[in-house]
Amino acid sequence: MQIKLAADIQCDSIVDGPGIRSVIWFQGCPHACPGCQNPETHDINAGIQISLEEIKEKIKNLEYQDGITLSGGDPFMQPEAASEIAKYAHELGYNVWCYTGYLYENILKNPKLTNLLEQIDVLIDGPFIMKKKSLECIYRGSKNQRLIDVPKSLAQKEVVLYDI
Repeated sequence: MQIKLAADIQCDSIVDGPGIRSVIWFQGCPHACPGCQNPETHDINAGIQISLEEIKEKIKNLEYQDGITLSGGDPFMQPEAASEIAKYAHELGYNVWCYTGYLYENILKNPKLTNLLEQIDVLIDGPFIMKKKSLECIYRGSKNQRLIDVPKSLAQKEVVLYDI
């Protein structure tokens, strides 16, 4: 399976979730939020083409990383590939965080997206809103975005926020 990434895997991030993480930057985002920190990831036709097997090999060879973060763009634009990556990361013992401009409640309504959702430990949902931008937000850009504990939310059938 071929996927579109904005760039290669970025290692050693300390701002995209707890600990030291590797970030996979997906290409393509329908939200195009004004003030987005990654506008170069919006165009689905840009970026680099890479095989899922290449990504898995890179993840397998990571060292000194605490988790994997799926970002972009929006990983939910390529849900099958993102789901496979998240599942593989879990098999290797990594936790998986994911950023999306979609709302959790809307993702639940789309069967094509729920498989990816089930592979995520923490979801940062909602569009970036410039008027709600705050440097006080941990792991997110604007106050409307939520850190959602996905396994607990799915089990309890209501949104459970991640406790930092």
